[in-house]
Amino acid sequence: MWDRRRTLIFAICCLSLFVVGLDNTIVNIALPAIRTDLGASPSGLQWTIDAYTIVLASLLMLGGSTGDRLGRRRVFQTGLALFTVSSLLCGLAPGLGWLVVFRILQALGGSMLNPVAMSIVTNTFTDPRERARAIGFWGAVFGISMALGPVIGGLLVPWNWRAIFWINVPIGIAAMLLAQKYVPDSRAPRARRLDPVGQVLVIVVLASLTYAIIEGPGAGWTSARIVTLFAVTVAALVALIGYERRRVEPLVEVGLFRSAPFTGATTIAVLCFCAMGGLLFVNTLYLQEARGLSTLQAGLCTLPLALAIIVVGPISGRLVSTIGPRVPLALGGLALALGGLALSGLTRHTPIVALLGAYLLVGVGFGIANAPITNTAVSGLPRSQAGVAAAFASTSRQVGQTLGVAIIGAAVTSHVRGTLADGLPAASHIGWWITFGCGLAIIAIGVLTTGPWARGTSHRAAVQLQTAEPAAVGT
Repeated sequence: MWDRRRTLIFAICCLSLFVVGLDNTIVNIALPAIRTDLGASPSGLQWTIDAYTIVLASLLMLGGSTGDRLGRRRVFQTGLALFTVSSLLCGLAPGLGWLVVFRILQALGGSMLNPVAMSIVTNTFTDPRERARAIGFWGAVFGISMALGPVIGGLLVPWNWRAIFWINVPIGIAAMLLAQKYVPDSRAPRARRLDPVGQVLVIVVLASLTYAIIEGPGAGWTSARIVTLFAVTVAALVALIGYERRRVEPLVEVGLFRSAPFTGATTIAVLCFCAMGGLLFVNTLYLQEARGLSTLQAGLCTLPLALAIIVVGPISGRLVSTIGPRVPLALGGLALALGGLALSGLTRHTPIVALLGAYLLVGVGFGIANAPITNTAVSGLPRSQAGVAAAFASTSRQVGQTLGVAIIGAAVTSHVRGTLADGLPAASHIGWWITFGCGLAIIAIGVLTTGPWARGTSHRAAVQLQTAEPAAVGT
């Protein structure tokens, strides 16, 4: 068992992870109230979520390298301060535009928390087995925070939807004070160089792609604006890959993708969080707009999903440590696919028991599949690349949620006929089929990237990365 000091440090880091993960999903349950109070359109509601996740996904790796360079505790506390202040401002936003701006500031603070906290954790737990255990709990905390978002939001929104942001303020202040007292300051012996060109290209890729998907149904998929945005996405992605391959210390280490386990884990992270992000977005509108449930009732309906993630996440982590990631990934993908299939015939009058059963399946699938992602991503790679690989896995989670809200949200809202109350149940079917497809893809990729061939690619990638390191150090 860990000693008191390390347990406290880990708990403080998990506290920051919890509030950042919570803000990924707690906003979902407040969407109808925000729509009514601020007069938001469906695409506007998508932006209240994706403005946060796009910035978070884009800046996570920069946040980690900044902590290595300037001092991890200093950057961690700065992130907490910015996240806390911007949460207060979100709760005071007079209009949707201001809310989106303050959500961006929130994400800027959040980007300084998760990767820096992970660096603090990896430097606190030097024993490989203890570190693996800590990383397993870390992944479970993030999944739990996402799952509890709608439940906690359901308790707060009936009082005031702005309370979903205000709740972060006392937590942030407490975390700042605890970090000052208990978290030791540290920095990397040699921090990675800044990569401003790569950072800008990452932001362009994610922002242009998400904007095109969200606004496509309204503007028309063949309109000049949407076609141009997709062209910008492709051009920026090609430029990013070409530039990063030539750079000595890239923001995106392209060589990591030579490892099949790493590539598989990051792809599974995108698929898993795409399904979850899309489900929570559509499900909130369905329960409140189509079923007429209160925010508290809607939040409680997601309780089976949250409980499943809480229970099976740690179990999955132990399974990974004993039998490897293949079986947990396959089981997680299967449960997620079955959950999507169970929702594919959703109507306005689907029995609540059937809904709860489907949510339970999705929660089991998400909880099992999420736990192995980080461990699988770093599997077989040199220790010097483990932090970069873990940061990329975290980034892939945020990218997945961003795309889930954008793709599934756009697919569903573009098929609504009439009002949301009348047309959403039938329109949601396409979203559940996408969830089903994500589950099947997780099974296939999990099996393909966890066998002997995949381990061989990881070993070869590790050798190539280690061979390149001396040149990078001397440059």
